[in-house]
Amino acid sequence: MPVITFEAARLRIEQKQQLVAEFTETAARITGLPKETIFVFLKENNADNVGVGGVLLSEKHSKIEV
Repeated sequence: MPVITFEAARLRIEQKQQLVAEFTETAARITGLPKETIFVFLKENNADNVGVGGVLLSEKHSKIEV
């Protein structure tokens, strides 16, 4: 049971569908395993839950917009 995990900010449903389809297709082609055995987990991270350089992303974005 291969597992692919992808973490990102919020994604549109179309983006999620494309990521799952393309990750699965690529992993199946490279490994030779059936697509049905490949699991893809998409994890969306809120900007309040991610820090870069000691600052929350939500704070960085609010400073840029001001």
